[in-house]
Amino acid sequence: MMSIDPRILTTLLKLQLSPSLSQLTGSSASGTSAVGQTSFDQLLSQLSASDQSAWAGEENDDSYGYGIPASLQLLQTGLPGGLDSMSAAVSGSAADGSAAPYESMIQSAAARYGVSESLIKAVIGAESSFNPSAESSAGAKGLMQLMDGTASGLGVTDPFDPAQNIDGGSKYLSYLLRKYDGSAATALAAYNAGPGKLDRLGISDESSLSALFSTLPAETQRYVAKVLEKESSLRL
Repeated sequence: MMSIDPRILTTLLKLQLSPSLSQLTGSSASGTSAVGQTSFDQLLSQLSASDQSAWAGEENDDSYGYGIPASLQLLQTGLPGGLDSMSAAVSGSAADGSAAPYESMIQSAAARYGVSESLIKAVIGAESSFNPSAESSAGAKGLMQLMDGTASGLGVTDPFDPAQNIDGGSKYLSYLLRKYDGSAATALAAYNAGPGKLDRLGISDESSLSALFSTLPAETQRYVAKVLEKESSLRL
């Protein structure tokens, strides 16, 4: 499958969303380890052999309303040690809207799950503006705004713990990137609206996302465009 350059896709999304894209500033809140690779391979193997009922845990399709298939429990194994000590460095610090206090955690998660640092930072910025105590009205918590069910499925016991939240959120992003053939835009749409929502709309890759983008919730359309734009600027 041909992959579209994120910068080109961002431009196309901007054209499609204009003029609502101007309101984005009011948004709501690279190698993989052997253990992580094995877990993901097992997960993908299970998912390919299962039907859509694997997503039965998903109940909501609003922002942050994504669910976790039972097979994702595999990813609870092999969680890195030392997360508590890593979080201690930023525990109690005021959110300053900067990635600086979390750089080492982001770098570690990026290397562990094969997700770019720029994408992780862009998601955190859009989700919580780097506020580890952020909590949405829907119940999404922490830097990467994990719902309780999602956090539990990822082995996160304290979503307000920066290291656990970044590790869990990055792990989930990696899973979505694999599910959608490496398409960052499609993975972001699923992160925001839920994989089940995309399944029901018939969105399974970047090509179908481009064709059916207007059928996504307006909030999700703005979210995808904002994160892609930010991710692109971080790579410059």
